[in-house]
Amino acid sequence: MAKKASDHYCGIGGQAVLEGIMMKNKDVYAVAVRKPDGKIEVKKEEYKGKADSKWKQLPFIRGVFNFVDSLVLGMKCLTYSASFYEEEDVQEDSALDKAAGKLFGEKAEDVFMGLTVAFSIVMAVALFMVLPYFLAELLSKVVANDTLLALFEGIIRILIFLSYVVLISLMKDIHRVYQYHGAEHKCINCLEKGRILNVENVRKSSRQHKRCGTSFLLFVVFISVILFFFIRVDQPVLRLVVRLALIPVIAGISYEIIRLAGKTNNIFVRIISAPGMWLQKLTTKEPDDDMIEVAIAAIEAVFDWKEYFKTEFGYDVDDARKVSAKSQKIAEELKAEEVAEPETADEQEES
Repeated sequence: MAKKASDHYCGIGGQAVLEGIMMKNKDVYAVAVRKPDGKIEVKKEEYKGKADSKWKQLPFIRGVFNFVDSLVLGMKCLTYSASFYEEEDVQEDSALDKAAGKLFGEKAEDVFMGLTVAFSIVMAVALFMVLPYFLAELLSKVVANDTLLALFEGIIRILIFLSYVVLISLMKDIHRVYQYHGAEHKCINCLEKGRILNVENVRKSSRQHKRCGTSFLLFVVFISVILFFFIRVDQPVLRLVVRLALIPVIAGISYEIIRLAGKTNNIFVRIISAPGMWLQKLTTKEPDDDMIEVAIAAIEAVFDWKEYFKTEFGYDVDDARKVSAKSQKIAEELKAEEVAEPETADEQEES
């Protein structure tokens, strides 16, 4: 029995970068960047990451490692894309870069990347986990009910996250990144709907996708609200420790939900995916054709979509194009014959 179009899964993940897109297929990724001169530069490399081990196969645990890997790779690709747009006076090594080079040698870039990712995680935990807890603790002076406090903490956490997304989406500098984000989703949706990968078909595709990182983060927030509501301890310090200790659990559960959402399309999955899909209207924007071309270049560097169509949809793209071209030629010939056909005697008499 053939699959429904909405149930197809290509397995590609991606990320928008500065004037470009990264696409990853298994252990291979490619970054396509529209350079200042208008040309598209494509860099293809292998990246296995920390999750390339037995942990990658274990449900819930694998989500934590995949999350860290995606942050590291994303930062690496973002740095690469930004290198095309650095001003000349910034390209020279700073004193800090030189000091880091002397201290860490060839590993200086990896160390810097690790510190950046660690700082990003700490800031995210502080903003979305620790801050709501302390704000809820302030309410404990006027709210004595623990259930209400847990509920207020969850509401505060959701409001902080939504406010953050909205404020970021209003920044003009982020608009083009969100357009590339939309191009990434449109390309993947185009493939998973069985449409030939070209600018016209991609433009018609949706810019929302159930496997988006925006949806993952929203799941993290919702799962944390649920777990923190039911898992309670009396001591304030211990409550904070429990929240920090549960972060890997929350990330693991959220990853499995996103993974499930990407491969199934039943009513339950559609319901739980709906808030994330709605939120993507803020984190994705409609791309122009140049951006779509960049996304296509990134996909074609890591993914044989023609072979995917053969195995997943059961048809050969090249044969389909030949049939289409032949049909077009026949239609043009018929149209030309109608134009060239002389008038009949009755038609001449009427005229």
